[in-house]
Amino acid sequence: MLLVFLILSFLFSASSQEKVEEGVLYIYFREEKVGFEEFSWRPDELGYTLEASGQMTKPVPLEISQLVLHLDKSFIPWKYYFKGSVRGVGQEITSSLSEGDVKNIIRVSGRERESEAKIKRDAFLLPNAIFSPYLVLTKRFQCSLEESIELSAYIIPQLELPFTLETKEDYPCCLIMQLGGREIEIETDEEGNLRSIVIPSQRLRVAQNSSR
Repeated sequence: MLLVFLILSFLFSASSQEKVEEGVLYIYFREEKVGFEEFSWRPDELGYTLEASGQMTKPVPLEISQLVLHLDKSFIPWKYYFKGSVRGVGQEITSSLSEGDVKNIIRVSGRERESEAKIKRDAFLLPNAIFSPYLVLTKRFQCSLEESIELSAYIIPQLELPFTLETKEDYPCCLIMQLGGREIEIETDEEGNLRSIVIPSQRLRVAQNSSR
């Protein structure tokens, strides 16, 4: 009985570890390597948690000390936290979301302010100039999107923008996102792993080196 228990414990532990995805997104601007984001994606009792850290020098100097995004099992965000700097200015943002109501606490250069917003309940959170949250799109749709759909993105904590999402012709694992006049190509796989992001108009390319 003890041997059986130990085997089952080992299998359960290995299975739990397999559910955690870790990787590094390398960022290229005009084909020059300008930064990276280290991320982890893991299921939890409420849904999923995405964590990231990293930095970028161009086109916007950015440092991510900590980014945490909590989502429910339907990929709907309910909590967001960011600490870092943009163009050398320190920032800290804490956001709570419930049924489309957003409450933000923003700290910049020692000053604190609060803001509220009403967004679509299932809006994706896409912080400006941060790429790891695109993983939420690939995890949700993988290579299974059959027709163009209309969705919404909250460029937290600034504004909400509508966007369309469809697959590239003859390549269902490439999602084409039309957001604010920009086309964004997001490559995934059957498991929803984020492989690459290309934004031609901004000469930006992001590619992942992943491990488990």
